[in-house]
Amino acid sequence: MKIVFLIFSIGFFIGSSAQNKQSYQIFNQKAKKVCYRKIINTSQKSDVLLFGEFHDNSVAHWLELEITKDLLGKKNIVLGAEMLESDNQKQVNQYLKAEINQKKLDSTARLWPNYKTDYKPLVDFAKELKIAFIATNIPRRFASLVFKNGFEALDKLSDEEKNWIAPLPILFDSTLPGYVKMVQEMGGHGGENLPKAQAVKDATMAYFINKNRVENSLFIHYNGSYHSDNFEGIYWYLKQQNPNLKISTIATVSQKDISKLEAENYNKATFIIVIDEDVTKTY
Repeated sequence: MKIVFLIFSIGFFIGSSAQNKQSYQIFNQKAKKVCYRKIINTSQKSDVLLFGEFHDNSVAHWLELEITKDLLGKKNIVLGAEMLESDNQKQVNQYLKAEINQKKLDSTARLWPNYKTDYKPLVDFAKELKIAFIATNIPRRFASLVFKNGFEALDKLSDEEKNWIAPLPILFDSTLPGYVKMVQEMGGHGGENLPKAQAVKDATMAYFINKNRVENSLFIHYNGSYHSDNFEGIYWYLKQQNPNLKISTIATVSQKDISKLEAENYNKATFIIVIDEDVTKTY
């Protein structure tokens, strides 16, 4: 009888563990586990939330939508994303106002290949609740110009085109660790213009976030994690423009073991979301 009870207990324990298997775990800046509610409570006291994602991660995209929904109940919000380019703001606004449909948006705006699965839910959420959604990123052709010819190439843009980027001249600190690391990881390929092309994206996104912020509201911005990791990138430019801004950041990382934060991911953001490396990729 005791043996039967022991077998049953072991089976129950194993079954319970399987049922409670998590796909992600949240840590704070000091590598301490925190609950989901902590992100909501902290972010609602901020002016800006930079959600650093992995573009192909299904859990990150789900959390973006859930966090946005839960924050709406706490504070008025404005949304914005790296995945939409500033010169497509007109088309985005038309879609939000139901002046054009999805098919028309597809044909007139430069949407990412994974837009329908990963970002359309966020834009449709804004549409349904009449929330502003800002296309913050620099037109990719201008970032390409910087990669090929440096910041000086932007001086030749027309006045209209300059409305779609951060004001010139672009402030740039080549010693920021994120930009230094980028050059090192590329083995020098791309030269000195590689981090400049990244910086002009960061500067432009920060500019349009700051320009479209509403007082006593929260601007939630979705961007690749690299654009805001370690409180650099967009975060750094926002602070240059407005040192008094209260900014929370989220970094997404992937680990085999999500029970503890690996040392290389310490201090990446206000909150670090560690996602199981086996989670389904969206592309």
